[in-house]
Amino acid sequence: MCDYKIIADSSCELPSALKKDSRFALVPFHMEVDGVSYKDNNSLNIKKFLESIAGSKSCPKSSCPSPDLFLRQFNTSAKRIYIITISGKLSGCYNSAQLAKSMYEEENNDKQIFVIDSQSASGGECLLALKAHELEQEGYSFEEITVRLTNYRDKISTYFVLDNIETLRKNGRLSRLKALAANTLNIKPLLAGDKGDIIQLDRAIGLRKAWNCMVKRIAKDVETLNDMANRRLIITHCNNFKGALKVRDMLKSCTNFKEYIIMNTSGLSSLYANEGGIIVVY
Repeated sequence: MCDYKIIADSSCELPSALKKDSRFALVPFHMEVDGVSYKDNNSLNIKKFLESIAGSKSCPKSSCPSPDLFLRQFNTSAKRIYIITISGKLSGCYNSAQLAKSMYEEENNDKQIFVIDSQSASGGECLLALKAHELEQEGYSFEEITVRLTNYRDKISTYFVLDNIETLRKNGRLSRLKALAANTLNIKPLLAGDKGDIIQLDRAIGLRKAWNCMVKRIAKDVETLNDMANRRLIITHCNNFKGALKVRDMLKSCTNFKEYIIMNTSGLSSLYANEGGIIVVY
């Protein structure tokens, strides 16, 4: 029995050990490619899923978890519940989780529930989940943890380099002209999270140069951090473990985070990052 539970949507990647930990739960997104529905859970075959996206001429779709799916996770002995969602500017998941909280609290008063918009995705959500777990283990009160999590969220940085930008083009996040130029000239964009939005910071010819551009920006950013040695850095990759290792080693040569974690992207992150994509958060 545990006094707390940490719930996230399935955009959140977790280290393998925590996926089996009853204090953590992931609520799945649903995705659709050419009329075929996929649930973003452990049974999803990412390789086949990516193949279906690559062969699709239509725009892949995703739908966030319903309030009922979050409500089911409240059926627990835990008295304190933390819900972490993908950026509210990218999905309706935050609103869905908030509605579930309201619905539960209309009839019950036995739990303290906190919903936080990560203003990020993927590893950004994982950072918040790990921080909530860490703060609980250190004995902070629920109220203190909600404040500390919010402050921590506001300091998270997100960068990513994509090898394939087709899903972003199909979803209207990149103009057709830019997408055509990128595909033709092997131009790889350096993208970043900006308070929950996606912005393009730079671009380079080829993945290696784009990774180098990203690493240089991160190295410059962390010059102002006075707590780098106490912070984690997470790299998630879409079927590109060798690339993730390369980026990690590049970052290790110029930064000093307390931990460097590498994980595979989930189904939702794979849908948008596409094969070869790499996401870095800290």
